[in-house]
Amino acid sequence: MKVTVCQFNDQPKQLEKDWQDLVSYLKSSQSELVLLPEIPFYPWLAYTDQPDQQLWQAAVAAHDQWLQRLPELNTPIVLGTRVVIENNANHNQGFLWTPDGGCQSVHNKYYLPSEPGFWEANWYRRGDKEFATAQVGPIKTGFLICTEIWFTEHARAYAKQGVNILAAPRATAMYSVDKWIAGGRAAAVMSGAFCLSSNRGGFDARGIEWGGHSWIIEPEEGEILGITSLEKPFLTLDIDLNIAENAKKTYPRYVLE
Repeated sequence: MKVTVCQFNDQPKQLEKDWQDLVSYLKSSQSELVLLPEIPFYPWLAYTDQPDQQLWQAAVAAHDQWLQRLPELNTPIVLGTRVVIENNANHNQGFLWTPDGGCQSVHNKYYLPSEPGFWEANWYRRGDKEFATAQVGPIKTGFLICTEIWFTEHARAYAKQGVNILAAPRATAMYSVDKWIAGGRAAAVMSGAFCLSSNRGGFDARGIEWGGHSWIIEPEEGEILGITSLEKPFLTLDIDLNIAENAKKTYPRYVLE
């Protein structure tokens, strides 16, 4: 099946342009699945350690509006994360969208950083440490949202659950690109699943240089099949899900705990 990763800017005017470019790109790519970056539809909130609930509510409203536009992508499956308020608590929520079923909540981000530029633990609560899966046809997917990629026990647990696509939407900076690619390769090998990751790209209004480098990594040896760039912000590849199924029967996936 054909899958797509992408990178785009979170600033409103640039976001609209990048979105239209993605819509145009997908008309010719005939992709069956698109992964969006982590909470992509509003400027990054966690750059400050002082949370503002009004800004969070504005981000929720912006995501709700943009999610109504997912049919513009003309793609059977869209994965990503959104900001939500559930039971009076803020969360960063991984979702799966289909034209018939709309947005299905899959996983609330559990591991939250707390450092300059990424004060996520100040802005929203962790989820219930439930790393659930979602299935549409032959696709069985699980989420490792950004920081979660470093908690590798969940990649191995996803292997046991038979996941064949591991979605890792990110909001990571340019200075740490190499480290994140290493994490993505390890996650693909440990899960025995194709690891897909989409990230912000370019600069935002506060001068953060987002890392881009969205990737597709195969599950057997962790080989990088493709990476995006500012010049080529979208990447579509035709992957064979049988490779993920077979990978789970080989080293190191078969080793008993």
